Amino acid sequence: DVQLVESGGGSVRPGGSLRLSCAAPVDSFYCMGWYRQAPGMGHEAVAAIDDVGSKSYANFAKGRFTISRDNAKSTMYLQMDNLKPNGGGTYYCAVAIRGMYGGTWFCHNRDGIDYWGEGTLVTVGE
Repeated sequence: DVQLVESGGGSVRPGGSLRLSCAAPVDSFYCMGWYRQAPGMGHEAVAAIDDVGSKSYANFAKGRFTISRDNAKSTMYLQMDNLKPNGGGTYYCAVAIRGMYGGTWFCHNRDGIDYWGEGTLVTVGE
C-alpha cells in the first residue's frame, strides 16, 4: 500500500503564496496530481504531472500554480501564487499507478486515482 502525506497548508492573505508538498514513495506511476475540496463542494482537480514531467492544469490554476516533482526525494510539490479568496479548501495529493489514456489528464478524473493523501488545509482570507 502507498501512503501519501501532504504538508505545507496554512493561512494566507489573498494574493499570497503557499507551497504544498506531498511525500509520494512510489517506484512507478502513470500520473500524480493535486485536488482541492472547498467547504461543501466535491473534489476538484488542480494540476497533474506524469512520470516524464509533463504537466497539466485546471483553467483556474494556469499561470498561478506550478506542479513539480523531485524524483530523488519522492516528493511532489504545488507552488501556489496569487491565491484568490475562493482558493481555500483541503488540498489532496493523488496518484494513479496504472493509467489508461490521456497522459496527465487521466489524473484529472478522480475515478482513475488509486491512492489519496489525507489532505492539508489551505485558508485564504484577511
